[in-house]
Amino acid sequence: MSSSKRDHVSASSLEPLPVTIIGNGPSGICLSYLLSGHIPYVRPDAVHPHPLLQRKLAEAPGVSILDQDLDYLSEGLEGRCQSPVALLFDALLRPDTDVGGNLESVLTWRQEKHRAIPHVVLGRNLPGGAWHSIEGSMVTLSQGQWMGLPDLQAQDWLQKKRRGLRNNRATAGDIARYYRDYVVKKGLSHNFISGAVVTNVQWGAPEPSGPGAQGPSPLFQVSGFLTTKDQSQRPFSLWTHHVVLATGTFDSPARLGIPGEDLPFVHHDPSALEAAREAAMREGVVTPASDPVLIVGAGLSAADAVLFARHYNIPVVHAFRRPVDDPGLVFNQLPKMLYPEYHKVHQMMREQSFLSPSPYRGYHSLPEHRPLLFKEDSQAVFQDAQGGQQVFGVSLVLVLIGSHPDLSFLPGAGADLAMDPEQPLSAKRNPIDVDPFTYQSTRQEGLYAVGPLAGDNFVRFVQGGALAVASSLLRKETRKPP
Repeated sequence: MSSSKRDHVSASSLEPLPVTIIGNGPSGICLSYLLSGHIPYVRPDAVHPHPLLQRKLAEAPGVSILDQDLDYLSEGLEGRCQSPVALLFDALLRPDTDVGGNLESVLTWRQEKHRAIPHVVLGRNLPGGAWHSIEGSMVTLSQGQWMGLPDLQAQDWLQKKRRGLRNNRATAGDIARYYRDYVVKKGLSHNFISGAVVTNVQWGAPEPSGPGAQGPSPLFQVSGFLTTKDQSQRPFSLWTHHVVLATGTFDSPARLGIPGEDLPFVHHDPSALEAAREAAMREGVVTPASDPVLIVGAGLSAADAVLFARHYNIPVVHAFRRPVDDPGLVFNQLPKMLYPEYHKVHQMMREQSFLSPSPYRGYHSLPEHRPLLFKEDSQAVFQDAQGGQQVFGVSLVLVLIGSHPDLSFLPGAGADLAMDPEQPLSAKRNPIDVDPFTYQSTRQEGLYAVGPLAGDNFVRFVQGGALAVASSLLRKETRKPP
């Protein structure tokens, strides 16, 4: 990051920036690449395997994708995502990936510096966002080639780094390094400010009188603090014409809301198991002979924790509220050939409980069990499917039942922006309501949301939101008076 960009933020400048991106994960990185003047065009010799899309692309040769009608181009596309623009950009980057093919992207990239839009990307971590907080040896859910960003395939990067793909999947540590390296290789570092925590975003404020104030569009004030190299905190405040929310959903772990959940042996972060193992093994608290670790949840984070504990021979009690044959469990949506480890956990959940013999030593499942409370003497009280109560002694509790976005820096914590303002904001069930072809909030002009906040939950699809935002912002730039 250039010192001038940090100085601009640190000085609490009144000169508005055109765009401020909050969040430096894959969505923010991809949008920064597009806003830096990297413009996608269809290669003249490219032929897309989708006949209807190919016909539409041929109607506007030499016109960048950002300058075409995204609604028209995406019409008729189908795939594993509800966003039409996400499906479009994915089809252009990976034309036949859903049928197992490996066709080259039909896009070529040109840098047109005159079209770059000045912006800043604010993030708590290094570029890559929450990927730097995930245990590095964990294997990604998506295939490695689906984790890549435009014009630098993750698979090629991994091969150059001599990192292998397991079942076509990469480790979280490799992907975090790839995103950080992407920012450097693509010359985007000057746009990124790490160690930036946003605490307040206000809009509708009076337009500042400083130099650079322009236009009738709404202005936003973004405030927070920067963590310096000596770990001190320095406040900042900046004005901006547009805010893009790209914070993801890993900021605030979901809670059970039961007594004892704040006791010191109860955790909501998967990394707590590794930290606790290292500390507790020295103290003899978590050993193969100790009380088991209780893992609550039936998603992939809980499955990862089970696999980690099993690797170190740590006894596990695995509790979840659904029946093991519930079709809504995520394991039923994953191909067995690609995800054998998760299907192994599902098999364990199905075959091993306290009511049956133990084919998996040190693992016991509690299907259809709801935690009622945790006691100070490290006991967990459950209610079973018949309404009875059971008590288990545990050494550690991991509550891994999902997470929610932390938008506490927005008025009303962003609740009024959701599709259903009466319900909690949720990436899967109640995301921010955005226009599907611009990703601008339907409730607030100039405010955009991308990635999981807008309902796009996989890296391969969050890039479509960045394309939509960049297209919208470039059109606004074109309409500005000279």
